[in-house]
Amino acid sequence: MNKKFLAVAIAASTFAAQAVAVELYNNDGTTFAMGGHVSVNLNGSEQGDTDVGTNSPRINFTATQDLGNGFVVDARGEYALNYLTNGGNAMSTRLGYVGLTHEELGRTVVGTQWAPYYDVAGVTDMPIAFANDYLYAGADFAKVGLTRADNMASYRNGFDLGDAGALNVGVAWQGATEGEVYAEYKDRVQATLSYEIMGASVGYAYSTGDVADSGSKGSLDLHTVSASYGSYGNGLYLAGVYTMTEDKNVVRAESDSYELLAAYALANSLNFSINYETNEAKDLIDNSKATTREELALQAEYNFASNIVGYTGYQFDLNDKDFSGAKQDTDSKWVIGARFYL
Repeated sequence: MNKKFLAVAIAASTFAAQAVAVELYNNDGTTFAMGGHVSVNLNGSEQGDTDVGTNSPRINFTATQDLGNGFVVDARGEYALNYLTNGGNAMSTRLGYVGLTHEELGRTVVGTQWAPYYDVAGVTDMPIAFANDYLYAGADFAKVGLTRADNMASYRNGFDLGDAGALNVGVAWQGATEGEVYAEYKDRVQATLSYEIMGASVGYAYSTGDVADSGSKGSLDLHTVSASYGSYGNGLYLAGVYTMTEDKNVVRAESDSYELLAAYALANSLNFSINYETNEAKDLIDNSKATTREELALQAEYNFASNIVGYTGYQFDLNDKDFSGAKQDTDSKWVIGARFYL
């Protein structure tokens, strides 16, 4: 198994740009750590007032146990922090899983987790302020399992090919569940394959399963291909993602989404990036296509300390027409803030 893959899988299970955790206990093969981050920012837009906001704050607790014979079990609970509002739920669940990892046999995870699909699709989801909005679109993104995935059982393995690079594979299953976008999501499965060599990577991910609503049922299929070069936050980083969605149960049956990211970090940690995202949907009735999302963002991040990052960005809304082609107002956004890693 690819040892780098093993370390990343246990420590983070995600493409987080910066992962910081405090180890609270380490004795006789047992560890316990706390991590996460909190952030505050000022944000506004063309059509909205300036206000105080957050950027996905969370706290997590991770425990590991060395079982011997190369096996390590780990458990993580992660919770979103709702600390800017008075009343309501102070925390809500983001992740909750148990994993079993072996250097040769791979890694199995059961629970709410980062999906194998995101291993491929998340290569552009790096900047703090703006990135990969289409992956999180809709109330049911965790039930489809493209980023965080509810009620998932997954398996990953990585194979170190020496000078020929490394090969990573992943498969996952989600059981049937109720949703908000659709009345019900039937069993879903996904599979991923990626290849890394000399700092570059290419990957493919596929997700499929039926959805049901108003007495009808049809498959919701997604295909993603991605490519990246470098390491985000360390010199030059380039990445691109393309996703094709085929929805057999709605009027707009097909859509194509693209995300491109270019970033360059200086030696003093100042990281500049530019990313472009667009989505095109096809109407099933007349096969017409229209742009439903088109955005370009300029961003910068700077490490004031090893665990404190300042960030700012401006996202240009380039989509000035609705699905019918009629003129619509744009809503460009800006943000400036700081993130403190626990």
